Amino acid sequence: MTDHEHAPEVTPEVDPDAPRRDQAPAPRWAGPLAGLLAAAAAITSGLVVAAAIDVDSPLNAVGSEFIDATPAWLKELAIDLFGTADKTALRVGMVIVIGLLGLAAGALARRRPAVGPATMVVFGAVGAVIAVGRPGQDASAAVPALLGAVIGSAVVWWLIGLVRAGDGATSVPTEPVRARSGFDRRRFVASTGGVVGAAVVATVAARAVENGRIDEIRDAAPDTLPPLAESGTLGDVEVGSAEVGSAEVVSAAPPVPADATLSPVTPYVTPNDDFYLIDTALSVPRIRLDRWRMRIGGRVDTPITLTYDDLLARPQVERIITIACVSNEVGGGLIGNAVWQGVLLRDLLEEAGVQPEAEQVFGTSVDGWTCGFPVEAAMDGRDTMIAIGMNGEPLPLQHGFPARVIVPGLYGYVSATKWLETLELTTWDEATGYWIPRGWAREAPIKTQSRIDVPRRGEEVPRGIVAVAGIAWAQQRGIVKVEVRVDEGDWQEARLAPDVTIDSWRQWVYEWDTTDVEPGEHRLQVRATDATGETQTDEVSRPDPDGATGRHTRTVVVEA
Repeated sequence: MTDHEHAPEVTPEVDPDAPRRDQAPAPRWAGPLAGLLAAAAAITSGLVVAAAIDVDSPLNAVGSEFIDATPAWLKELAIDLFGTADKTALRVGMVIVIGLLGLAAGALARRRPAVGPATMVVFGAVGAVIAVGRPGQDASAAVPALLGAVIGSAVVWWLIGLVRAGDGATSVPTEPVRARSGFDRRRFVASTGGVVGAAVVATVAARAVENGRIDEIRDAAPDTLPPLAESGTLGDVEVGSAEVGSAEVVSAAPPVPADATLSPVTPYVTPNDDFYLIDTALSVPRIRLDRWRMRIGGRVDTPITLTYDDLLARPQVERIITIACVSNEVGGGLIGNAVWQGVLLRDLLEEAGVQPEAEQVFGTSVDGWTCGFPVEAAMDGRDTMIAIGMNGEPLPLQHGFPARVIVPGLYGYVSATKWLETLELTTWDEATGYWIPRGWAREAPIKTQSRIDVPRRGEEVPRGIVAVAGIAWAQQRGIVKVEVRVDEGDWQEARLAPDVTIDSWRQWVYEWDTTDVEPGEHRLQVRATDATGETQTDEVSRPDPDGATGRHTRTVVVEA
């Protein structure tokens, strides 16, 4: 063989199904990621559509249904763990669960592509059924969930297709074998990034539309409250002269003296922004003020339907009333004192004509929440009212605008219907409030209680006179004495602020001379006595079924 002669070139045999360096299969995480992003696309698109057509979002609808179906023990556990952040915890939990299901669906869809879209369809169908079944919703409430399912199905099918491109040969009728095209990492990253970006934009847009809706509701409210009823008549009752029960009927709340506040951290009147918020609503109900009505019906002679303007035109009263949540632990913050303005419920019930067999006033909110309290609590002379104002302003949206019920002396879970829609006069057997089947008591008068506000738990206090201060309350009875003791010493009477009204809390202060005790830890404890002579019990009990009991205790450190 000469130098000009060459050996024949041999082409190595190539397995068409063997992966090339630039066509490696997708990593294991790619399938689950595709499912996760498809779930995100379904949720966020549902949020946008819900905001655009003004219906409840599938996430809120499912969350609300979960709240309604949750057993009492799980609700109590959530409150114990998360307090007033329980709704945030629920939303986070729902997103986590949906995310995990999306991950699982994506992982399975890598082998069986139909699993991905099928999962999204099931999600959407369940969400649609639940949304339509929520109070105040119609067939249009199904649209966000169904459209979200379509978008989620398309996204998961598309992304899983990119993932499966490098997962093996695909048989086709016209070719015996087609080599896989391979996983295009760059294209997959760009595609998933696009889905993430679209989801973020959708979330921001939905939030903007929702905030705009809330602003529209707020803008529909008047800037000021109507004037209080003048001396003369209040409904059919003489103002300033006639009596209902033992309470003189007047329109204005009593003046608050400057020394009504003794606690350095708790004002006598709680500002609206600081007032506690407890309800089962995941979002503010969708209220159109021009369409809103409240109705009084059931066992009455003449049902009454009132618009918001009708309420504004009624004789107005103003009352200082402390309300409290039954979930409030001893020493807790689920209590607030406000100046409420509205229409006395007894006037409306007298106008409607309560039939003798009526036993309870059963309230229903726009979002379907219910509660019931004895008819006597509206007719016995206490200032039960349909409130439209709070601390000199129209009722804030989160506190029940356009109208809510305030019943002095009863825990909110049996009385404080926010976003009021109906008041039905019924027997106890005819209707049962939201919390009663969940193990809470049917009748729930607020217990005599007290709280230490200062000094704070674990605080180091100086030698000398230290102010121990706080609040005490016994609505419909009034507080006549508050006592404090240090460690296991004798009870010492605290100084009380003026008693503005029996329906509001009373502040107190005890001047503790810390030179009388040794340096180090000491235990402070408080107890209150109401006007009936009952001193709050030292027996410790949980809030369920009708309010916590015990005496608030704090440990502080006296400096050397």
